[in-house]
Amino acid sequence: MGTEGKSLVHEEIIFRSKFPAVEVPKDVTLPEFVLSGIEPYLDNVAVVDSITGKGYTYREVKRNIYRFSKALRSLGLRKGRVVVVLLPNVAEYATLALGIMAAGGVFSGANPNGHASEIKSQVEAADAKLIVTDGSTYHKVKDLGVPVIIQGEDRIEGTINCEELLEATDKANTLFIQEKLLQTDLCALPFSSGTTGLSKGVMLSHENLVANLCSTLFSVGPELIGQVATLGLIPFFHIYGLTGICCATIKNKGKVVVMQRYELRLFLSALISHRVTFAPIVPPIMLGLVKNPVVDEFDLSKLALRSVMTAAAPLAPEILNAFERKFPGVQVQEAYGMTEHSCITLSHASVVAKRNSVGFILPNLEVKFVDPNTGRSLGKNAPGEICVRSKCVMKGYYKNEQETAITIDRDGWLHTGDIGYIDDDGDVFLVDRIKELIKFKGFQVAPAELEAILLTHPSVEDAAVVGLPDEEAGEIPAACVVIKTEATESEEDIIKYVSSNSATYKRVRIVQFVSAIPKSPSGKILRRLIRENMLKDLSAQF
Repeated sequence: MGTEGKSLVHEEIIFRSKFPAVEVPKDVTLPEFVLSGIEPYLDNVAVVDSITGKGYTYREVKRNIYRFSKALRSLGLRKGRVVVVLLPNVAEYATLALGIMAAGGVFSGANPNGHASEIKSQVEAADAKLIVTDGSTYHKVKDLGVPVIIQGEDRIEGTINCEELLEATDKANTLFIQEKLLQTDLCALPFSSGTTGLSKGVMLSHENLVANLCSTLFSVGPELIGQVATLGLIPFFHIYGLTGICCATIKNKGKVVVMQRYELRLFLSALISHRVTFAPIVPPIMLGLVKNPVVDEFDLSKLALRSVMTAAAPLAPEILNAFERKFPGVQVQEAYGMTEHSCITLSHASVVAKRNSVGFILPNLEVKFVDPNTGRSLGKNAPGEICVRSKCVMKGYYKNEQETAITIDRDGWLHTGDIGYIDDDGDVFLVDRIKELIKFKGFQVAPAELEAILLTHPSVEDAAVVGLPDEEAGEIPAACVVIKTEATESEEDIIKYVSSNSATYKRVRIVQFVSAIPKSPSGKILRRLIRENMLKDLSAQF
């Protein structure tokens, strides 16, 4: 067992994993890494669509990755060129993404539900040379002047059908030049969510993603290889979906059960019918599982589920408690990560950390907690900005040296913008984002703390807290609340409830009832949008 290190270097307090370092293989690409050790599992199902049952074995996945790689080279794709994939979660997604990387290309996933203008911005910002999409989304990219490959059965004039491309490449039997790939080459260019600023391309190398998988999978024993069925609901265009679900599951030769969209009945049906054992989800889904009466329509004894992992947003303690009462045999793991660090940074893994902790520091990572005002690194139990240093740290923001310099300092520390602390046992707790902390008369108020209080109210289904400008206080806490249809409470009742459970300076000053809380596909509350809507509504009242 390794020791949890705390060393003073230039007055820095640096924390390391309590587990030994793990080896990161050199000179292997991400596709080579996740496909390694595949031979005993060639006839096992690797991915399956939760609705149609359409699936692919490991033999087919491996073959199709290299078929698509060869097809892309036949089209003239060169190393380092970006291919934007604009698809929902489909059984072919991981094959397409890994095929792009195997060809030396750079995969850039985009949200198929995004507005055409947002997709155009990503395609142009990434200097994309190809787009992979389907017939239903083609209209969003048809005028961008970039060649389009259509995944699926649709044949559209002026585009390339993926299956026909693969068949033509097979028949051509032509040797295409394979440029030598280095582990330091870029393989992915996801775009950050943009909830706290403009969307930016995050440059990730094969080494970044291989290193991240080595750290996050360190505790998976040989008895679990080929045994885990993972739910693939988190969007695959998100780094959590591609790396944390698809690549991690393929590496461990499990099965990805693919879901295109979340609907509670479909979700529970998929868990039961496909014998899902591990479900990475987001807090809003946890909320539905404990508060929606639809759950009672299902025989939960038929679940094979052993654990769920939540990320993207803090999990309210009340929701965790309710989930554990309703699903007593299911372990709840919380994780913390960000696109700029290749996915997961802190995790419970298969070793249980404390309740409401986002886990412990993974092997090969260094973490420090920095006072946002002084820049001084802090010791245990002192909240500060979480900074991390490892081989998983991105190479930078694409064509954005200024933002890169702000985020990664000269010593290689990635500044996450999140506030957290580490306790005496090495478990890390997330407080909130620096940019989302509400400054009330000089006091710092964490929205997540007030949201957790709101969710303990029996009539509250969901809630989000933001800071609104105030002449006297600087900012005041304001809440959007989704109330149950049968509830009789007023906005003032909710304000009084929070007041009775929080310090004076933390009290919510405004409550607005809404039908839903705006959230990103990964489950993050869109606070900027909420703030804008609340300000618009308030200004209309005066």
